[in-house]
Amino acid sequence: MGTVELHEMRWWHVADVHVLEQDLFGSTAWSLESFWGELAQPNRSFLVALEDGRVVGYGGVVVTGADADVQTLGVARDQQGRGTGRTLLRALRDEVVAAGATHLLLEVRADNTPAQNLYLSEGFVQIARRARYYQPDDVDALILRADVRRPGN
Repeated sequence: MGTVELHEMRWWHVADVHVLEQDLFGSTAWSLESFWGELAQPNRSFLVALEDGRVVGYGGVVVTGADADVQTLGVARDQQGRGTGRTLLRALRDEVVAAGATHLLLEVRADNTPAQNLYLSEGFVQIARRARYYQPDDVDALILRADVRRPGN
C-alpha cells in the first residue's frame, strides 16, 4: 500500500470518480453529468485521494457565504477504516474555512453508521432528519452541522 495524496479534482479524474461513486452509492449515485456540472461551478471545491495514481476517494463542498455544504464524500471499500475519509473531510473543512464559511453541513444516510461515526468524531451534530430522502431505497437522511470557525473568530 502506498501513501494517499490529496489533489484538486480535474477533468481526467471524473471517469474514475464516477466508477467509484457507482460502486459506493448504487441507485443514489451521481451521474457523470452531475460531476461535470459541479466541477464547472465557481464556488465548489472538489478533491481526490490518490494512492499510486489510483482514485481511492473524493469529496466536494460548496460555499455559499457563511454556510458550506459537503456535496459528496466517498472512499473506496478497500480504503475504508484507514483514515482516508477523515483526511478528505478535514481538507474540505480547511477549504471552507479559507473561503470564509463558519458552518459546514452535510447529509448522511441513516443506515450508514461508519460515516455517522466519522462525522460525529469530527464535531458534527445532528440538527434534522429528512424522512425517506434517499430514493428509491426509502432511507432517511440525517442532517449534520459543524461549527468551523477558527478560534478567536
